[in-house]
Amino acid sequence: MSSTIDIRNITFTREAGRVFDGLSLSLSERRVAVVGRNGSGKSSLLRLIAGLAVPQAGRVTVNGIDVARDRRGALDTVGILFQNPDHQIIFPTVIEEISFGLEQQGMTRPAARARAAEMLADRPDWAERLCHTLSQGQRQMVCLLAILAMAPRWILFDEPFASLDLPSTLRIEARIAALPQNVLTVTHDPARVRGYDRVIWLEQGQVVADGPPGTVLPAYGAEMERLARAAPC
Repeated sequence: MSSTIDIRNITFTREAGRVFDGLSLSLSERRVAVVGRNGSGKSSLLRLIAGLAVPQAGRVTVNGIDVARDRRGALDTVGILFQNPDHQIIFPTVIEEISFGLEQQGMTRPAARARAAEMLADRPDWAERLCHTLSQGQRQMVCLLAILAMAPRWILFDEPFASLDLPSTLRIEARIAALPQNVLTVTHDPARVRGYDRVIWLEQGQVVADGPPGTVLPAYGAEMERLARAAPC
């Protein structure tokens, strides 16, 4: 069944200024990546798609759900993993953290805890662990398990490999590769998305290039190298 993110002529302004002015995109590929420098609009795009930010004009829908206006529908349709798990975790214990989203979807607390325990089948000792006692990579995995428990159609990743050591990066990368859901990943590391179906290069809120990684990533890399050489030491 087709699963589509539809962004139609959006205008979005934050305190620092206008981020998008008439941006339109349609995303239906299984694996989509967004690359670009800091301030290009990557994270703002994810927040708009997740319904965590509202455009001043235009509309964002995911599988026909207006994510900014139908929050219950958005919970069932799209999940987002932030760069820093400490900005996402709100409950003391792992099982509480995983249960919360399920309760928001309408599950009773016992049913939500039972589902959370299923998600922790490979790590049953984590259930009553305090989240803050886990490593950065482990907390990132808890956040991912909480999202997966809710079974959204799209999962958005905002710099999922930032601040992780190599083993944790490889574990998260392997988990993302195995997901049945559509995935949209924002990253500064082009090597991690070379196997994706589509790459979008953003610069100052505009699409510079959009296509297969074999075309977009070399052009992006060449431009970043040019900018690095041009910058004063």
